[in-house]
Amino acid sequence: MDEGVILDLLQQAMYTVILLASPLLLSGLLVGLAVSIFQATTQIQEATLAFVPKILAVFMALVILGPWLLRRATEFATYIFSNINNFVM
Repeated sequence: MDEGVILDLLQQAMYTVILLASPLLLSGLLVGLAVSIFQATTQIQEATLAFVPKILAVFMALVILGPWLLRRATEFATYIFSNINNFVM
C-alpha cells in the first residue's frame, strides 16, 4: 500500500469525523453560551443549569440531523468496503 493512499484515506476519515461531530458540538456550544449569558445577567450560579439545556440541544440536533449523519457515515463505510482491494497489498 502506497503512503499516498494511506494519507488520502486518513485525510478522508478525519474529514468525515469532523463533519459528523461538528453539528453536535456546535449546538452544544451555542446553547452553553446562551445559558452562560443568561446566568451572568441574572446572577444565577447553579452549576446544573448549564448541563441540562446542553444535553437537550445535542439530543435534539442528533434527532434532527441523525439521518444526514447516518447517510454520511454509511457513504464513507461503503467507500472503504468497495475499495478495499485497492488498500490491500
